Amino acid sequence: MKVKRKIIEIDEEKCDGCGQCILSCAEGALKIVDGKARVISDRFCDGLGACLGECPNDALRIVEREAEEFDEEAVEEHLKKQAAAGPSEELIPCGCPSANIAQFQPVAGEQRDAQSPVPSALSHWPVQIRLVPPNAPFLKGADLVVVADCVPVAFADLHREFLKGRAVMMGCPKFDDKEEYVEKFVQVFTQAGLKKITAVIMEVPCCAGLPWIIKKALEQSGVKIPMEEVVISTRGKILERRRVA
Repeated sequence: MKVKRKIIEIDEEKCDGCGQCILSCAEGALKIVDGKARVISDRFCDGLGACLGECPNDALRIVEREAEEFDEEAVEEHLKKQAAAGPSEELIPCGCPSANIAQFQPVAGEQRDAQSPVPSALSHWPVQIRLVPPNAPFLKGADLVVVADCVPVAFADLHREFLKGRAVMMGCPKFDDKEEYVEKFVQVFTQAGLKKITAVIMEVPCCAGLPWIIKKALEQSGVKIPMEEVVISTRGKILERRRVA
């Protein structure tokens, strides 16, 4: 049944197929088709516009027109099919390396010696909070570590201490959009079924914003997930580890 309501409209002249809007659409309503973003079904688009701020070309807008009613049950079924299919074009919207999803397997028998670098414990890509889709397969049932951008520079043992066997998302609570991060984490927390969250931040005051973002998202999502905060000094030492109720 069609009703007059708000829905996303895409200007094909402005759209370059970068796929950033797809990553922020929790309903999976958008897909790259023939190099352009498309609304694959009116039923999947809630018209709230979470994708608008992600478009670098201002190609998306909200319009009011005759469209099929938003169908939450259809969206849930659509997302289940996406998750069952694993990484696909719907999750890998374009050829941009920063947005392409990949999962890495540890190399059997890989050992550290005096002549070789420390092997990476990173298990997936992407890692930036803005680029990780809430329905990314590597988040399902994961032990998630959320890292402030400066931590990898200061803390030399990050991979062995915090990344091995975990999913990771990273960002800067000072320079990035806090409310955008809250919204992204709400989507992750409600979809991924995380086992635990570890927030690793620097001792500087601005880094305190990252645990605040996570806690606010947990409150808004209504999901209970065990959380730990770890504070790193500017000289690369672990100053404090504390569990969050």
